[in-house]
Amino acid sequence: MKNNIEIVVIEDEADILELLEYHLEKEGYSVTGFLSTENVEQFLEEESPSLLVVDRNLPGVEGSEFVLSMRELGYDIPVMFLTARDKESDLVEGFRSGGDDYMTKPFSSKELLVRIAALLRRSGALSNAKVKYKDLTLDRQQRALVVDQRDIELSPLEFKLLDTFVKNARQPLDRDFLRDEVWGDDALNFHDKTINVAMNRLKKKIDPEGSKGYFEPIWGVGYKLL
Repeated sequence: MKNNIEIVVIEDEADILELLEYHLEKEGYSVTGFLSTENVEQFLEEESPSLLVVDRNLPGVEGSEFVLSMRELGYDIPVMFLTARDKESDLVEGFRSGGDDYMTKPFSSKELLVRIAALLRRSGALSNAKVKYKDLTLDRQQRALVVDQRDIELSPLEFKLLDTFVKNARQPLDRDFLRDEVWGDDALNFHDKTINVAMNRLKKKIDPEGSKGYFEPIWGVGYKLL
């Protein structure tokens, strides 16, 4: 499920940013890199990354100041500082500004990946039982769904349908695939409009106002979770 986990890296040295992107993508994460904090807030408004990796020596806004401003705006995304600032006072300042972990440069890529996995497990993003996608949190053991901190009741079929989309996020899923994955042996009761009806019910439950646009219909194919 790592390919559904997006990590944002803010690092002003292009070669280090490229190195971080390489190691994280090799580990299976989706990565978006920035050379400064400019445009990051806009990105966070549109996307829901699972982790921020932030340098402190950034142009414009210093890293811990940026994280503090994000915390004040209500963002609770886990943050790891990765920086050359290695004094005890720097570490304390980093945690007080809202950091969840703090690593100093030069760094071990293996240690970095282990620490990132630990942060993602604690947040619930990296878990077989609980899966997070944007503001959706699925608990597969309890077959429970939380959307934007609200409990949503789904039927077993609706939960399986949503879980199938989360497992294949951003990929167009055709009707035959959905029929086999979700309905399975019950496909004998499957009709042409069965998926449309199920999708409409699911969308009304998780997005009653229709403002979030989780799904995109793919003409002649099926649907895609955005």
